[in-house]
Amino acid sequence: PYAPDGNPLIGPMPGVPNAFEACVFTFGICQAGGAGKVLAEWVMHGETEWDMWSCDPRRYTDYTDPQYCVDKGMEIYGHEYAMHFPKHYWPAGRDRKHSAIHDRIKALGAQFKPYNGWERAMWYAKPGDDTSEAATQTWDRNGPWSPRIEEECLAVRDAAGILDLPGFSRYRVKGPGATEWLKGLITGRVPKPGRIGLAYFSDDKGRIVTEMSVMMLDEDFFFLITAATAQWHDLEWLRKHLPADAAFTIDDVTEKDSCQILTGPNARAILAEVSDADLTKGWLTHQSCQIAGRWLQLVRVSFAGELGWELHTGVEDTGAVFDAVWEAGQKHGLKPFGMEALDSLRIEKGYRAWKGDLSTDYTILQGDLERFVDWSKPAFKGKPALEREKQQGVTKRFVTLV
Repeated sequence: PYAPDGNPLIGPMPGVPNAFEACVFTFGICQAGGAGKVLAEWVMHGETEWDMWSCDPRRYTDYTDPQYCVDKGMEIYGHEYAMHFPKHYWPAGRDRKHSAIHDRIKALGAQFKPYNGWERAMWYAKPGDDTSEAATQTWDRNGPWSPRIEEECLAVRDAAGILDLPGFSRYRVKGPGATEWLKGLITGRVPKPGRIGLAYFSDDKGRIVTEMSVMMLDEDFFFLITAATAQWHDLEWLRKHLPADAAFTIDDVTEKDSCQILTGPNARAILAEVSDADLTKGWLTHQSCQIAGRWLQLVRVSFAGELGWELHTGVEDTGAVFDAVWEAGQKHGLKPFGMEALDSLRIEKGYRAWKGDLSTDYTILQGDLERFVDWSKPAFKGKPALEREKQQGVTKRFVTLV
């Protein structure tokens, strides 16, 4: 058997306590030594010396039905020795999950790539651009996408851009004791009601397990928002650390909501035309407001690094909100942009990406994330290890070369 990406499945079996997988070794016994080592670590310690996300069974979630597995298994087997180009996405098993505005952005030229089964726009083509699969089968850095990504970045810098971002993994945490539990699990502070903050979760060695945005709606009521691909990984991490007598609940509500990013110097002017929100509220705030008669959470953050907001809507309201913002934005130079432009912009700003920049190969301090550590807290997971590391001196540190 073949996994959809050709890598083994080694690690915790999703949704089954104390069960582990070690299978689909496409190169046979040559992988046995390393696989045996990390599997033993999973079973004995619940963690591995090296970051093993590329082989973690939880990298696949509910979109991988039997037909998907058949289609991808045949594809990866047939291309086992083919070149794997950086901009080429294999076509089998696509279109598993669509945003509510998928057809709208496709009509605008969106070129897609799946994230945890969700099709997201990578860049927007113009008429005449070569969008064939063959055009992506190259080692060249430049291609038909290059001038378009540059245009999208400039639109965000000089005017405004809107990005459809379906599939953010989202958990609702609600009930007595939720705040105190979260305080003991994250390295930093829990935001106050009406605020949102970036939170880091470390293991007992102080290594980076995951990063989430924590949106506090009320006392003991939060939304935790994390990467699309982290859906099952992060949910299991949270549930693994639930107190036995917890009076609060954790629910996965990923499928119920969606998100759009509106960012750029003209973003405020666009929102002023379509919403009743208080746009003077500062960075890291959130508020309920209406656009096109639909309620949403307007969050004053932007992963692109420019002035911006995230628009968190119910899936059923996404289309109406997008249409209103898109129409109002035309006279303000609003353009759609994709994940390639977002990646360029966030790197320029120095923002991190889960597993690309943040992994258990590094500690919180090595990741240059000490500003997200509240040393005054009496305890949090990984604090003793981080205190020792701080005292002894950090041996390496994450930096950006931009």
